Amino acid sequence: MSRSFIQGLRCRSCGQTYNQEANNFCTECFGPLEVAYDYEAVKQHFQPSDLTQRPFNMWRYRELLPLNHEPTVGLHVGGTPLVRANRLAKVLKVDRLWIKNDAVNSPSLSFKDRVVAVALSKAREFGMGTVGCASTGNLANSVAANAAAAGLVSYILVPADLETTKLLGTAIYGARLVRVHGTYDQVNRLCTQIAFKYGWGLVNINLRPFYSEGSKTFGYEMAEQLGWRLPQHVVCPMAGGSLIGKIAKSFDELTKLGWVKGQAVKYHGAQADGCAPISSAVKQGLDQHRPVKTPTSIAKSLAIGDPADGYFAIQLIRQSGGWAEDVDDETIRDAMLLLAETEGIFAETAGGVTLGVLQKLLEQGRIPRHEEIVLCITGNGLKTQEAVAARLAESPVIEPKLDAFVEWVEGQAAELSISR
Repeated sequence: MSRSFIQGLRCRSCGQTYNQEANNFCTECFGPLEVAYDYEAVKQHFQPSDLTQRPFNMWRYRELLPLNHEPTVGLHVGGTPLVRANRLAKVLKVDRLWIKNDAVNSPSLSFKDRVVAVALSKAREFGMGTVGCASTGNLANSVAANAAAAGLVSYILVPADLETTKLLGTAIYGARLVRVHGTYDQVNRLCTQIAFKYGWGLVNINLRPFYSEGSKTFGYEMAEQLGWRLPQHVVCPMAGGSLIGKIAKSFDELTKLGWVKGQAVKYHGAQADGCAPISSAVKQGLDQHRPVKTPTSIAKSLAIGDPADGYFAIQLIRQSGGWAEDVDDETIRDAMLLLAETEGIFAETAGGVTLGVLQKLLEQGRIPRHEEIVLCITGNGLKTQEAVAARLAESPVIEPKLDAFVEWVEGQAAELSISR
């Protein structure tokens, strides 16, 4: 059994400390709570050499995660590839480009499996038998899948207009799926009331301090896969704004432990035009985002109008020397196709947002083309097929004869020659 190094919870705004409990806000200033650790103790008991005998999944870093006992949910989560994207780099005219591909995460094909594995393991430590979430899609899939495997009852609330594939990818696991007329922010407020009334473990509500720590493993893996070093630039999609901050926290922790050499990393946030509260604040020089009341974008997984970690994401981006941008729906579709055609990675619309923003930042000169870049892909395109379906040419239908194929393929060559 691994040792726990948790000191408790601490308010990110005023510093007030709390014991471990299912609570996500400070009763003094209403600021958000996060998990605090005894890093000196971690440093003495946890070394890179400890990883050699551990499977390559998120739990190899369990000393830096907020559990008091061994994990019990999501034991195969994490360990996703860091892809050297040479073909895409050539198109973008950049020297060193990597893709951290969580579109192949287990079991639900998104980075949300990381946060859910921690949250549901913590829910079990708290003795909770019923869990749930407010979601724009990927979290719904992950909570439903992991809860089913753990034998937990789950209630999932989502905006009513969510993509059909994400609704199916939640209901299939036997979750109590509830569609709500309204935006994600309205769903989130309803879930807050539900958590207070029933005391259930809603992962991104009362379990949020523990839940969000799972995102750090995205950064730990990235650094380890780079040979225990940090990249110069990270481009990350933003919905609630938590992931970009937790990647930064993971890098800070590895630096404190002496596992990586401290290096300045510039963090760049990506959002869609139809819901860009964080990127708009960064571009306008604001310290706080202005909520978007009615999000409109095909990137529904990023459509959070009032992001919980918006303020902290803005500060991180600005202080690191990074930037934030947003892109329109056509750019999102184009980027999804480009990523698939160059690297064989089918990302959901959030991936199109992230690559589209990288292209924009390169054109603006905010990311030098000779510096090392990691692009964060967080969800699988199988969940948002309708976004690009109309852009794909209809496949030919031929007779099962060689001359039929020859006629078609030579016709294709002739058309290509004429177009040139």
